[in-house]
Amino acid sequence: MTTINVSLPESLHETVRKLVEKEGISINQFIMLALAEKVSALATEDYLLERANRSDKAKFLAAMSKVADVEPPDERDRL
Repeated sequence: MTTINVSLPESLHETVRKLVEKEGISINQFIMLALAEKVSALATEDYLLERANRSDKAKFLAAMSKVADVEPPDERDRL
């Protein structure tokens, strides 16, 4: 495991300290989880962009044309 030093503004440190006390975890654990969450979000964004770049609108429209024409959704299911 690698150790790094991070400088935080006092207000952010205080906010994090209160959150970790409430959650019953350490500041190190909180920062590690927050960093993992951010890395995961960025990796997901890259993955989705790569998938979008492989898309084919004609194939999508061909697939959608096979969907049965049905009644409008129930009122409770509408956005």
